[in-house]
Amino acid sequence: MNVQHLRKRLRLHRDRYAFDDDRGGVTVFVAVCVVALIGIIGVAVDGGGKMRALERADHIAGEAARAGGQAIDPAKAISGEAVIVAPQDAVAAAQSYLRSVGATGTVSVSGDGKTLTVHVSDSYDTKFLPVVGIGSMSVTGHGKATLLHGVTTPEGP
Repeated sequence: MNVQHLRKRLRLHRDRYAFDDDRGGVTVFVAVCVVALIGIIGVAVDGGGKMRALERADHIAGEAARAGGQAIDPAKAISGEAVIVAPQDAVAAAQSYLRSVGATGTVSVSGDGKTLTVHVSDSYDTKFLPVVGIGSMSVTGHGKATLLHGVTTPEGP
């Protein structure tokens, strides 16, 4: 055997069995970064989803309050005595609207019959956060309608 051949065999042997401390370090770093990025993306996606669910719940509550506000007491309105809602009819109209959009909530009418308040309860099913044990988040919406009337400017309650 010549010297060149021995050097080549030693180099192959050394490369085959050498253990560098950096081997696999990049793989661990990439794995940690990927997990962190997925977490950040998950919080952004599910945070945005919860915000949209909150906006939807507020919108539904407001629309239910408006629907209930249409149920005025005709006897008092026609006689000019007062513009107020008929409480049972207003609650029924608001609940009917909530059912039509698949929502649940509570409806209340103020003592003077001029203000309806609606609270909607819903939930947002998360997309990324079930991995960490958060499957859904509750959301609530609030809406209020106050009856106003007048010819040139609205008269307050």
